[in-house]
Amino acid sequence: MGNNKLEVLSKVDLFLLDMDGTIYLGDRLFEGSREFVQLLKENNKEFLFLTNNSSKSSDDYLKKLSKMGIEIAKENLLTSGQATAIYLKSIDQRSAVSAYVVGTQSLKDELKSFGINVVGSIEKEDVDYLIVGFDTELTYKKLLDACKLIRKGVPFLATNPDLVCPLDGGEYIPDCGSICIMLENATKKKPLFIGKPSSIIVDVISKFKNVEKSKIAMIGDRLYTDIKMANDNGMISILVLSGETTYEDVEKFQVKPTLIYNSIKDIYEDLKILYRGVK
Repeated sequence: MGNNKLEVLSKVDLFLLDMDGTIYLGDRLFEGSREFVQLLKENNKEFLFLTNNSSKSSDDYLKKLSKMGIEIAKENLLTSGQATAIYLKSIDQRSAVSAYVVGTQSLKDELKSFGINVVGSIEKEDVDYLIVGFDTELTYKKLLDACKLIRKGVPFLATNPDLVCPLDGGEYIPDCGSICIMLENATKKKPLFIGKPSSIIVDVISKFKNVEKSKIAMIGDRLYTDIKMANDNGMISILVLSGETTYEDVEKFQVKPTLIYNSIKDIYEDLKILYRGVK
């Protein structure tokens, strides 16, 4: 199995790295994460930190990674919030596109940085799109406003379908997907999800990095987002068992990863052999 893993890894031109549950959990950096990123840099390998968590902006993530000792450039990071903004601008080229956002202030600021007009009140302003994210500042008023907009026929976009977000200590809190289920139950309308496992975010990345999908590897801890996205889009899928998924889940789930590792440290050890010839 070891040689097979090295053979698969040798075909990768771009590594997509999930963050929470893969590189770190909460504020705890996993062993080997820093060394893994350093190894990619030393060998001029393309990589992109890719997170479905839209509660924080790209700047928030860069600061968080920097505090953990991982220094990366802005072009090495993409959030589902940024991907949603890029997608929205690609389908609607008008100079003034407005959106009502069920999301954190960080997400709103991120969307504004792409030139999207974030509406404060649905009573006072026209709304072109509803965008729902992982909202750790959720209020019932936001849910009511979202339902009104959906019923009026305003296009319903969501940053990511994750049902839960893991916390250090083994606990979980409701993520964007759970918020969307509430809205769907109330309105009978489903959103268009932009983040993993949607092919929309893969298309954004493939064009952005100019890499064929078959030469992209997604490393993540979730079968229904990270691994499903990779498999659905002809990419290499690498599951780590350091986050949400257990080995028992893999046996039950229809989606099977290309490779399975216990942690990012184990992938680092294999890449070290591949790049440096070191055992």
